[in-house]
Amino acid sequence: MTTRRFYYKQNRLKQLRAFCHAVRTQSISKAAERMHLSQPSVSLQIKALEQEMGTVLFERRGPRIALTPEGRALYELASPLVEGIDNLPDAFAERCGNLDTGEIHIAAGESTILYLLPGFVERFAAEHPGVEIRLHNVTGREGLERLRGDSVDFAVGAMFDAPGDIIYRPIFTYPTVLITPRDHPLTFLGEVTLNDVAPYGLILPPRHLSTWRIVDIVFQQHKVEYKVNIEAGGWEVIKRYVARGLGVSIVSSICMTEEDRLASIPLDAYFPSRTYGAVLRRGKFLSPAARRFLDMIESDRRAAGSMGTVAGTGVV
Repeated sequence: MTTRRFYYKQNRLKQLRAFCHAVRTQSISKAAERMHLSQPSVSLQIKALEQEMGTVLFERRGPRIALTPEGRALYELASPLVEGIDNLPDAFAERCGNLDTGEIHIAAGESTILYLLPGFVERFAAEHPGVEIRLHNVTGREGLERLRGDSVDFAVGAMFDAPGDIIYRPIFTYPTVLITPRDHPLTFLGEVTLNDVAPYGLILPPRHLSTWRIVDIVFQQHKVEYKVNIEAGGWEVIKRYVARGLGVSIVSSICMTEEDRLASIPLDAYFPSRTYGAVLRRGKFLSPAARRFLDMIESDRRAAGSMGTVAGTGVV
């Protein structure tokens, strides 16, 4: 009897793992890929779990699945248990004072990877050389999808409105600035207004990104017409074109470094500062390595003061 009970408990863990992966990927086939199993095998495990629980966990709409209320309740109970079991070796190693192995998957945008994370990655790698750090260069929307699909541990970047299933912990704050060549006419003005900027063509990131939308909203609110000379992806590209005199740009000072031969003009009167921080899926079980990395970033914030403002220091 004891052997039989152990078998069912062991089998239940497999069923719960299949169920949780299906929830996170919103697909039986994707769950099977992640678990390196066949789709029929994962389907059978979930059906067996439904029979054991005496309820329907998913509404099946062709290839798409959606949680039932009972499925949502089970997922909230099972997810931390499954993640805890899967991360048990790392948690045990940390408890024994040993953090020599493991992986950290971090989703971030290009500016975050270029300017904010390098110093932290370098420091963490020096302290924990056995832990592999994988940076996923994605947009904000893709980052959320990967968080929900559990293919990354957390994201680092800017966020304006966090959905209900997402936790955003702001860490650093950066003001918004106007960048121009150093000898640009705007650099000789005491205080630059939007009307001063309007005659000069802007160089902005693609329209679907938040920077363009914010610039457009601010100019519209102040009833100032503006023009866009160039649409270009990536702050480094934008800075290069500004340096060549092809336009001016409005950027977060996170992208400014000491090597940039550009003028940086404050626009605090018009644009809000932008925060950058940690983005996590609510209820996510973080591995010891991931927690250590986040603690390292947040300890820098605490050392600098309560969410200290960083202006043009070259971190992202």
